[in-house]
Amino acid sequence: MRMRPKKNRDARLEKVSGLLAELDGGRVKLSPAFGEGRELFVELGCGKGAFITGLSERFPDASLLAVEKVTDVAMMAMEKADRAGCANVRFLIADGAAIDTLLPAHSVARLYLNFSDPWPKKRNAKRRLTSPLFLERYKTILAPGGRIFFKTDNRPLFDYSLETFATSGYTLENVCFDLHGSPMAAENIMTEYERNFSAKGFAINYLEAFLK
Repeated sequence: MRMRPKKNRDARLEKVSGLLAELDGGRVKLSPAFGEGRELFVELGCGKGAFITGLSERFPDASLLAVEKVTDVAMMAMEKADRAGCANVRFLIADGAAIDTLLPAHSVARLYLNFSDPWPKKRNAKRRLTSPLFLERYKTILAPGGRIFFKTDNRPLFDYSLETFATSGYTLENVCFDLHGSPMAAENIMTEYERNFSAKGFAINYLEAFLK
């Protein structure tokens, strides 16, 4: 079901347009105002912005990029970041499927995949953000020592991802099947979706992955 276009969308987007990432030749420009000389953290599919604003508060010296393909959702996240005064956050309204063409090579210190669409049907497996196709793309944008942080409440997707990360050459760390019941919960930044579903009793699965 598609989201209805928000009222006054053009005017609202214009008001927060300063938070849009600059592009240079189709790729995000890591300019002196954003990214140059600082670690770059990317959230792929930012939803309404709770996670990226929380990340901004925790890492004020990093540059944060939130990627969201749905314009109205991105707009709400931008408004949230604007209200929170997140000076180190920029937004890119684009399809994350092309992430390897949107970012400079080996520029990303941290890549966050939070509650991605599980695409449960087998014929759609290649569309999962943890499919081998995507995991190969991430290799081109991860900086040396870069990490992927993955959270989902969908156990079949998590089990699938444990396998695909391993077979794609990633090393796994901090694998957890109940994030909120673990010692790592104290450092966890919740998304809107996560807050809602964990309150209903859903366990949150978590892992970190990196290349040696």
